[in-house]
Amino acid sequence: MAKNNNPPISGGKAVVECLKANNVKHVFGLIGSATMELFDALYDEKSIKFIDVRDERTGTHMADAYARASGNHGVIIAGQNGPGATNLVTGVAQAKAAFSPLLSIAGAIATEHKGKDAFQEVDQQKLFEPITKKTFSIDKTKNIAVELNKAMQLAKTGKWGPVHVNIPRDILSGNETFESFTFENKTKEKNINKNDLEKVISLIEKAKKPIIICGAGIKNSNSHEEVISLSKNLNIPLVSSAGHGDVIPFDCDLYAGQMGPRGNKVASYLANHADLILAIGTRLGFNSTFYSYDNISKSAKIVQVDIDPIALGRYFPIELGINNNAKKFLENLSSLISLKKFNQNNTDWVNNFLNEKNKYYKNRDNEADTNSKIIQPSGLFKELREILPKNSSVTLDAGTLCLQATDQFYFSKPKSLFTPLDFGLVGFSFAAGLGVKLAQPNTPVFSLMGDGGFGMTVSELSTAVQHKINTITVVMNNKSWGAEKAYQRDYYNKRYVGADISSPPFHELAELYGAKGYHITQLKDVKKAIKDALVCNKPAIVNVELDPEALYSFRKDSFKHRAK
Repeated sequence: MAKNNNPPISGGKAVVECLKANNVKHVFGLIGSATMELFDALYDEKSIKFIDVRDERTGTHMADAYARASGNHGVIIAGQNGPGATNLVTGVAQAKAAFSPLLSIAGAIATEHKGKDAFQEVDQQKLFEPITKKTFSIDKTKNIAVELNKAMQLAKTGKWGPVHVNIPRDILSGNETFESFTFENKTKEKNINKNDLEKVISLIEKAKKPIIICGAGIKNSNSHEEVISLSKNLNIPLVSSAGHGDVIPFDCDLYAGQMGPRGNKVASYLANHADLILAIGTRLGFNSTFYSYDNISKSAKIVQVDIDPIALGRYFPIELGINNNAKKFLENLSSLISLKKFNQNNTDWVNNFLNEKNKYYKNRDNEADTNSKIIQPSGLFKELREILPKNSSVTLDAGTLCLQATDQFYFSKPKSLFTPLDFGLVGFSFAAGLGVKLAQPNTPVFSLMGDGGFGMTVSELSTAVQHKINTITVVMNNKSWGAEKAYQRDYYNKRYVGADISSPPFHELAELYGAKGYHITQLKDVKKAIKDALVCNKPAIVNVELDPEALYSFRKDSFKHRAK
C-alpha cells in the first residue's frame, strides 16, 4: 500500500474537509466550546459560508429548507453538547417528517467524561435515534472521514431523511492523517419488472376515471416533466399530495392542485371518485388522506410507486406496489406506452374535471372577501396571488391561517413550496424562508405565518440582516393561537384559555433590527407594500392585521366526541 504523505490535521479540520469534498457551500450553526476546533477550521475555508444563527432550532429549519430547495445536504452545527444538541431536536424531527437530507452535527462531552454525569451531559445518541435515519457517534479521530461520509450518503440514499453525528471535543482536537475525504457509493439501482409495467398499462386501459397522485418523490427525482408527458399522452388528471402543490407547474391544464382535507375540492373530488390511482412518489400519508376513505376512493385500484418499500400498501390496500425511483418508473412506463395504442375511456371524466376546475378558480376569486373593513384571509390570499412574481417560492407555517393558505397560490416550478408537512410545526416559515433564499438566491421568497409563530422566531431577524438574506415575511396577525382558539370556540363553548396573545408591533421591531417593516390595516395597501419590499434590498416584515374572528377548525375528526 502506498504511504500516506498527507500531514496530520485536527478532527475539526477533517470535518470541514469532508463537507468541502461533498460540495457543501453553506453551513448553519451556533458556536460553542465543544466544537471550537471545527469552527476554527471553517475560518480558513472560503468555499463554505457559515451562517451564524441565534437559535439551534431555527438554524435547523434553515438547513432543512435549504436541503429541500437545493436537493443538496443542509448542514446545521450545534457547537455545544447538552443544551446546544437538545435545541436541535424539534428541527431534526421536523426534517424527518419532511424527508429532508439534513446533516446535523453536535459537539459531545469528552470521551473520558462520558457516563459520569458530567457538565451538560445528555445521552445524545439515544436522543436522536428516533428522529433520524441514523445517528452516529464518532469515537476516534481517524474515523471522522469514513463516518461522516456514511452519514451524508445515507441522508440521500433511498428515501431521503436526516442524519445526526455526535463528535466529542477530544475527537475534534485530536490529530490524524487522512488519505481521502470521500468514498465511492456503490449502491446498485434496481430494475423494474416488465410484467409489472404491463399490468399498469392494462389497468390504465380499463380505467374510466384514472388519476395520478404526485408526491415529493416526483420533486426529489426531478421527474415532473415525465409525469406531465404521461398525463398528456393518456389524458389523465394530475393531483398532488398535501404540501406539494408545487410538484406540477400551475399552468399545466390537467393539474388539479392539492388533494385531501387541506387541499381544494376539485382535486379532492378526483381522489374520492377515481377508479384507478397511480400514486407516484407518495406515501398517501396523513395530511393527504387522514388515513380515511373519506379522502380517497375506496373502490379505486391503487398502483403505488415509492422508493421506500415500507410505504407500499402501508395505509391503503394496493393492486400493485413498485419499489423504485419515480423517474425510473416513469421513463420505463412511458417507453412501453409509446409502443401501444390506447382507446380513450375517460373523456367524460376529464371534461367534467376541466369544467369544475375552471369554475372553482373563478368562484374562488369572485367569492374572496375584498370589501370587509377588517382584512379577511380570502381577500389577502387573492391580493397576494395577483402580486407575487410568477417565479416566487413560498414557505408556510402550521396554524389555521396557513392551513387556509395551503392551496391558494400558483407555483410555476417544482421546489417552490415549503411547509412543515406532517409535523405540523408552528415557527417554521420565517427561518425556512432564509434557508430557501440561500438555496435560490435569484428567486423572490415569501414566508407566511401567524403572529404567534413569528414571535417564536423573530430573533432570526438578526441573522437575516447580518447576512443580507432578503426574504419577505407576511405576518398574518390575528392576535391569537388561531387553530386552538377555533377549537375552543367550536367545541368548548368559547372557554378560552391561553388562546389570545399580545405581541410588539412587528413592523417597528423589524426596523430596530435593521430590516424593513410595513404595517397593513387595509387590504388596498398590501400591493404597494409588497412591491416596495421586493426592491428595498433588506429583509422585509409585512405585518398584516387580520380579522381575529376568521378562524377555521380543520381537525373536525379529532373533536367528534365534542360535536353537538
